[in-house]
Amino acid sequence: MGNKKNKSKADQTDTEQVENNNTVEQDTESQKATSDKDSSGADTSDNKAEQNEEPSHEEQLKAANDKYLRLYAEFENFRRRTAKEKLDLISGASGDVIKEIIPVIDDMERAIESNKSSEDVDTVKEGFELVYNKLLRTLKSKGLQEMDSKNNEFDTDKHEAITKIPVSSEEDKGKVVDVVEKGYYLNDKVIRYAKVVIGE
Repeated sequence: MGNKKNKSKADQTDTEQVENNNTVEQDTESQKATSDKDSSGADTSDNKAEQNEEPSHEEQLKAANDKYLRLYAEFENFRRRTAKEKLDLISGASGDVIKEIIPVIDDMERAIESNKSSEDVDTVKEGFELVYNKLLRTLKSKGLQEMDSKNNEFDTDKHEAITKIPVSSEEDKGKVVDVVEKGYYLNDKVIRYAKVVIGE
């Protein structure tokens, strides 16, 4: 009888241990489920945050369009400003040349007025030469240079052939034998081609 009592007590102890183990396992599974749920919720929250941070296609298109409009406006302002500066520079340069030429016009007017009552041909000639030399010096000071073409090889970059004439010397063939109209440089750039006659 004592053995039966002990056995019953042992069975009761085993049953309590099993129940305790089941309770622990349930608590563990419950904690794990809660943890997984929290983790899943955190992941979902992170994904939503990432989706909120990434701009939509419409926003990207609008930003690109705004950037293009700003660049276009800046380019237009730059183009207008550059064109205005160029015009101002040309106008300023033209004004400087005109200021230098005005005194020559004054001399020319005085010479014309003086020639009305002068009968001395040599004096008239001298007056014209003085005015011409003054004008030439003024233009040279601005970068004008006369082109030396006669007896030089014909060059299409500087010369314009008016006609060809036969020459007796072989050395003169293909060269400029006469200048009908002088050519000029402005700061080493051709601004007028020389009209020439070529030997053949």
